[in-house]
Amino acid sequence: MAERKPFLLRVDRDVLDAVQRWAGDDLRSLNAQIEFLLRRALQAEGRLRPPGAPRAPRRGKDEPQGRSS
Repeated sequence: MAERKPFLLRVDRDVLDAVQRWAGDDLRSLNAQIEFLLRRALQAEGRLRPPGAPRAPRRGKDEPQGRSS
């Protein structure tokens, strides 16, 4: 299982109540439902790499940050 990192989330009460009801309908915990929704949104936008896909290489300190002219 992937490493989990806790964090504080401030959210509108109506949104939280709606997600809690949805979680209950899907037999998930509130935490699992929020993670499910975040993953689905990230995948839809192409911002989450598929499981098992290699990570993109990070730029090193010596590499140029922008285009060279």
